[in-house]
Amino acid sequence: MRIERTWRDEDGTRLAATVWRAGDGWRGVSSAMAGGGIGPVRWVLNAQVAAGYARMDPVAHLAELAAAQGLTGRGVGMLTAASVDRTVQREDGGVHVSATVGLRVPTWAAAPEGAADRELAPIRLDAPVPRAGLPGTVNIVVAVPVPLSDAALVNAVVTATEAKTQALLEAGYRCTGTASDAVCVAAPDTGDEEPFAGPRSVWGARIARAVHGAVHAGAVDYTAYLRSRSG
Repeated sequence: MRIERTWRDEDGTRLAATVWRAGDGWRGVSSAMAGGGIGPVRWVLNAQVAAGYARMDPVAHLAELAAAQGLTGRGVGMLTAASVDRTVQREDGGVHVSATVGLRVPTWAAAPEGAADRELAPIRLDAPVPRAGLPGTVNIVVAVPVPLSDAALVNAVVTATEAKTQALLEAGYRCTGTASDAVCVAAPDTGDEEPFAGPRSVWGARIARAVHGAVHAGAVDYTAYLRSRSG
């Protein structure tokens, strides 16, 4: 997975994006707003937006950004207020992972109805840091070098999510992620399909380790970023 980093100016703000131009021969599963579900994946775009993003047409916005990059066909588009220029990449046994980690409002997946995320999962730092304007969202892209069945693709999303949560907890964040996290897992679309991608399968274990490594490094970097902003 070769990730390109690009820049654009939008409403007076310089913003980064990463692009994976996978091309033909890939299929995947994603929870992203643009290109979500199971289907062909010719490209993956992870675009940074300014803090306080308020557009009500994010899918159309992603289409505009993809067109500006010359991306055609079916792909996956993600948005994040996290610093995309701080993207972390990891590899394990042929599995490649790219992650952007922002934890402005770390969140428990299961929370009492009406409860505020800020109260449920405060950032655990030595000194309190104002949260206004700080970025959020954890976006993860996984490229697996072997074909996966539909069930294995879904299983891979579960494995990646579990590894993400483990990494965040180990990095000191009391959360399962944020409310806007997205993931994409892509694999070749021809050949004998692997039926499993759980954390104790061959490829699931590699996915878990690569995701864990990328998200943990990103979370540690985010903590350092917060501390630099505080003082």
